[in-house]
Amino acid sequence: MNVYDSERIAEGLRPLGYRMTSSPEAADLIIVNTCAIREKAEQKVFSFLGRVSGLKRKKPGLIVAVGGCVAQQEGKKILKRAPHVNVVFGTHTIPRLPQMIERIESGGYRVVDIEMSDEIEAHETATIPQDNGKTASFVTIMQGCDNYCTYCVVPYVRGREMSRTPESIIREIREIVKSGVREVTLLGQNVNSYGKKEGLCSFPELLARINEIEGLWRVRFTTSHPKDLSEDLIYAFENLDKLCKHIHLPVQSGSNRILKRMNRKYTRELYLERVEKLRAVCPGIAITSDMIVGFPGETRADFEETLELMKIVEYDGLFAFKYSDRPNAPAGRFPDKIPEEEKKERLRILLDLQEHFTIKKNQAMIGSTERVLVDGFSKKQSSGIRNPKSEIRSQDIQWTGRTSTNKIINFVQGDACNKIFTGEMIHVRIDRAFSHSLRGKPIKIEPSGLKGESYAA
Repeated sequence: MNVYDSERIAEGLRPLGYRMTSSPEAADLIIVNTCAIREKAEQKVFSFLGRVSGLKRKKPGLIVAVGGCVAQQEGKKILKRAPHVNVVFGTHTIPRLPQMIERIESGGYRVVDIEMSDEIEAHETATIPQDNGKTASFVTIMQGCDNYCTYCVVPYVRGREMSRTPESIIREIREIVKSGVREVTLLGQNVNSYGKKEGLCSFPELLARINEIEGLWRVRFTTSHPKDLSEDLIYAFENLDKLCKHIHLPVQSGSNRILKRMNRKYTRELYLERVEKLRAVCPGIAITSDMIVGFPGETRADFEETLELMKIVEYDGLFAFKYSDRPNAPAGRFPDKIPEEEKKERLRILLDLQEHFTIKKNQAMIGSTERVLVDGFSKKQSSGIRNPKSEIRSQDIQWTGRTSTNKIINFVQGDACNKIFTGEMIHVRIDRAFSHSLRGKPIKIEPSGLKGESYAA
């Protein structure tokens, strides 16, 4: 969501003459778009702001702005901890940021605007980014959350749940598809409840409408709350040809006792039942999840139940974190806190187990042929290609892309294919598997009529 918001922030400042730069030292304006979901993320914000203070001393005219969830949470407190900050703007005030920056440019002192809105204006009125050569893009369909999990700060910094109209979402997707985007990821704290409060179409109905957009090849979404995962959404994986075969379904814990303390509103049994149904309807679907270890009161037996659930599901991937108290979240007041060393040990055990399943899943793909949407040059390759002194044959250039199941595949062009372009769909035969990626060889390029980034020796 912050990636999506950051794109709109950058685009909204274009009329003021601002352009992106990769160097903080060269910047006239530095915007820190923040996350407050975990304590570590918040700590990184103030650590970065500390480094920015040195730049401000060397360049007094530098404007520093802090936005996002930490800004919403801390407000004016940020100015006390970081006096060199000029602007603090909240999660609902992105459309007003250009006016705040103009005020500072004209000699204004400091601005704090963290007013919450009961309308989703931040996305209804935001400027759609211009063509930036990307193949895939995020699209926010709703913001805020009404679930109030006891560990979570989101309802307090993003506000109550609000859905955009399907018309505005479809209009935005059509615009970015015109610029060359071929894959969109729909964003929301709980996309499964999209439109319910406003009486709009259901989320599966929205997916069906997006599936009809000409020029769009793939659709993904996140995040999906298990308690609201409907039969219609499960069957969408079977019925919608553009919907990728991957779902992120956060479980957080495998213990019913801990799930209840977390206020997740589902049981271990219900979660497993829905996983089973997903795999029955869509064989081969990739399932990833989120997990929290060391929640207050989590016993060793509770943790073992989490490990057992992982062994049953065998996730394709997992985002796992140590629990940390967050401002306003009820769990911060819960007794029976777990010692930090015990949380570290549980996280290590959990991640080791998940790595076993991730490698197992990846190795099972060796020898298979996968359709891959080309994202561009791999990270390893990019620097060499852009070095004018590098001598690399086009056949040896390493590219990267993702499968429908969201697996990263790196590959070289080889001699079997014509020139490869970013944004093309190609067929790759997998020959090697690693912990976080696959490697293969392209065997077929689907004609697309598109022209993206390419390389010829």
